[in-house]
This record gives sequence, C-alpha cells and structure tokens, in this order.
Amino acid sequence: MIVKSAEFICSNTQISKLPPPVKPEYAFIGRSNVGKSSLINMLTAKKGLAKTSQTPGKTQLINHFLINDSWYIVDLPGYGYARASKSKKADWDKFIHTYLDKRESLQCVMALIDSRLEPQKNDLEFCNWLGEKGLPFVLVFTKADKQSSVKTDQNVAKFKKALLDTFDEVPDIFKTSSETHDGRDEILGFIGGINQAFVVPTTFGSPLERG
Repeated sequence: MIVKSAEFICSNTQISKLPPPVKPEYAFIGRSNVGKSSLINMLTAKKGLAKTSQTPGKTQLINHFLINDSWYIVDLPGYGYARASKSKKADWDKFIHTYLDKRESLQCVMALIDSRLEPQKNDLEFCNWLGEKGLPFVLVFTKADKQSSVKTDQNVAKFKKALLDTFDEVPDIFKTSSETHDGRDEILGFIGGINQAFVVPTTFGSPLERG
C-alpha cells in the first residue's frame, strides 16, 4: 500500500464524539514510551503527524488520523505509566476498553511491544484481555534497531512462549524500527488486505454516509 495522504482529524475523551464508524480503523496501543507516535509517523511518512514526546503518558486522548481518505489510524493512550494517579488510570482504562470493545469499525488492534524488554506483565495482561474479548490483534515489536537482531529475536521468542500459556496460537508478529523503516511495508500490506474486505457496519449509516 502507498500512503498518499495522512491527516489529523480529531482528539476525543468521549466515545460519543468519535467519527462515524464507516471506515476501517486500526488501534495503536502499548506501554507508555513504547515508540507509538514515532511508529505512526514512520508508517505514514509524515514526520510530526503524531506528536512524539520524551515524557511517558503524554497521549491522553483517542486521536484519529485519516489515511488515504479511506481508513483510520487510531492513537490510543499508553498504559503502565506509574506516575499517573489511580483515578486517572482508571478513567483511561475504562475509556480505552470501551472503545476497543464497542467500536463497530475497529478491524484490528496493533499491540505495540518494546523489543528491548523481556515479557512485561502489563503487556501480557493486555493481550489476554484482548483474547478474552475476542478482539483481533497483532503484535508489533518496536525499536528493533536499538539492539542486535539476535537479541530482538530472543525477546520475541520469550513473549511468544509467555502468550502460549493462555493462547492456542500467537497472532501475527511484526518487527519494526521507526529509524530504519523495518516492518513498514509489511504492516501497510497487512492493513491493505483487511481494508479490501471491509464492509460498513449495517447498524450504522445511510448509503449516502457510507459512500
């Protein structure tokens, strides 16, 4: 897939104010500071589209980016940021989980994992929650350029092994680098394939709105 256009559409803290669910959406989520914004900018080839920050927990909204006027990248708040208050974390969790569980046009959750780390408890818990809800997801290992490919492969293998304690099989895996653009073509190709089969939810929208 060639990305011809990418534009920020809106930020929200209310599910009711999200764009109409008439285009396929792909939710990007991971631990705070996993490199989510950098990955989104790399995929869209638009530096600065998603705001990057050295401060973990910066993204506190659901951000929609329209790609090629036909599908959305959805940037979700990171999880696991210790300095956020318990009440704030509870609000984020409810907000995120409601979006993921109820959004009609969500096609796949891109679960971002820092490839430099051994399996982390909150990453595994999140993947298990997705599995319990029956939500389709893939694993996107970030920052692969920050270490040897051997070390990346070792951490990916450890994560797969940990997931197999609760899953019959592991979902698709992408190893990425925002610096070298590794994984870009693979992820865009994966999304393109799903987009071809997308059907507007029958519970929403008139033919004109679906156009």
